[in-house]
Amino acid sequence: MLMSRDKIGQLFMVGFDGTTVSADLAAFIKEYKPGGVILFSRNLESTEQIVDLTNELQRCSPHSPLLISIDQEGGRVSRLPKEFTIFPPCEVLGRCNSLELAYAAAATTAKELRAVGINMNMSPVLDVNSNPANPVIGDRAFGSEPAVVCELAVPTVGGLQDNGVVACGKHFPGHGDTTVDSHKELPLVAAPRERLEQIELPPFRHAVARGVATMMTAHVLYSALDDQRPATLSPAIIGSLLRKELQYDGVVLTDDLEMHAIIDHYGIEEATVQSILAGCDMPLICKDRNREAAAISSLDKAVADGTISTQRLEVSLARITRLKQRFLVPYKPVSVSDARLIVGCRTHRALLRSIHQTRERTA
Repeated sequence: MLMSRDKIGQLFMVGFDGTTVSADLAAFIKEYKPGGVILFSRNLESTEQIVDLTNELQRCSPHSPLLISIDQEGGRVSRLPKEFTIFPPCEVLGRCNSLELAYAAAATTAKELRAVGINMNMSPVLDVNSNPANPVIGDRAFGSEPAVVCELAVPTVGGLQDNGVVACGKHFPGHGDTTVDSHKELPLVAAPRERLEQIELPPFRHAVARGVATMMTAHVLYSALDDQRPATLSPAIIGSLLRKELQYDGVVLTDDLEMHAIIDHYGIEEATVQSILAGCDMPLICKDRNREAAAISSLDKAVADGTISTQRLEVSLARITRLKQRFLVPYKPVSVSDARLIVGCRTHRALLRSIHQTRERTA
């Protein structure tokens, strides 16, 4: 039996241009039925506008509640407008060396996100900043030692998830030892398995054991684990290492399949199919509407020709359904009046000052 578009669309998280739900976007959502959307700075102008946008996205979705996600790590990876409480990068929290502050920062971010209808944060970064030449991680990591990352990732996950926001650990199995940016080209990590076990993998094992709801893959080639495919497309890394060895049964998202590490080597259709075959649940495509449509159609075809079984997709759908039941149900629209009381409030600003003061004392 073939799987309906109604089900296949739920496996996808997509991005879009614009700050409103245009007629084109509404038509796309109704036709392709994605299970989630991701928001960027290009979509966000103000508290009021974000409330209107997220409410409208939920209204026009056949799969409400939608996962509505954002990369709000703090520091240079922050998408929210300035009226929100924008925390410093993870490295600063690492230097503060306070589990209480890490939890409070994540909890505060979660409260402000939920107030405007955003229910998922692509955080925490579980990468270890082990290579000073790394052009993409740097201060996004809690530190250069796996023990520091392990210690601070857990309260960050807790602060988000205790306040109703889905956390996402990234980038499995570790992006900290790369010398090129996967947004631009495909990085290679040639470290032996023993080193990966000592440096890269402990934060992911730690987060899995402590209930991180979702995980994001790295578009990185790890020659000791799979010398043919980047992690996102690797059954050895996602299916065997993450799913079987680490026993992770949460939702696994790909990093953006439009990044050059993937798109320069695979078509969007092939990358989508290979990511699902590898063990991922939710392909992420952040911008191009034509690629998003082609990717969803490619799963239709893969089921029709027997490349992917309906049973395989049902496993991913069940994970996504469990995630939504846990964090998004019951769904209710957000209001501008409530959001104004929470976003950038005095208590949240005081916490931000406290983190900066702690950082200065420990410098």
